[in-house]
Amino acid sequence: MQAMRTRGAIGLPGTLATLLFAAGCAGTPARDLPADEPAPALRDLRGPIVQLALSMVGVQYRYGGTHPREGFDCSGLVYYAFTSNGHGVPRTSREQFDVARKIPLAEAAEGDLVFFRDQERLSHVGIYLGGGRFIHAPSSGGSVSVASIDAPYYQRNLVAVGRLLP
Repeated sequence: MQAMRTRGAIGLPGTLATLLFAAGCAGTPARDLPADEPAPALRDLRGPIVQLALSMVGVQYRYGGTHPREGFDCSGLVYYAFTSNGHGVPRTSREQFDVARKIPLAEAAEGDLVFFRDQERLSHVGIYLGGGRFIHAPSSGGSVSVASIDAPYYQRNLVAVGRLLP
């Protein structure tokens, strides 16, 4: 009889709480995202930057350029893609390097920056796309294009991967 009263005392609120607890445990298990696949909220933040940069493929290189009408240099492309999406970033690759939080290449996600050197100084920056690819404005006579981080030149001259966004 005591057991009956205890069970009855739980009533509807206790039953609902038990059901909610059980439903929470039966949900889809969390999965680890690959290093180059950011969580959905971060994709929402980074995706528009990457998409805008990709829409600039073919725009001519221009030293000091920060807009598609005039052309881009490497840091100008980064500056344009980020600021057009409401994220303040410095203008030059050196300043971008200085403010970026350095992370291992294995943790790079779309929208992170990849920095390269020419000889002994920082000389180039691109926006990581995931899957070992990045977009950049390479040099005079060239245009905005996608490249592979695995190409020998870029492997040899990679200085750092930097994160500006969470």
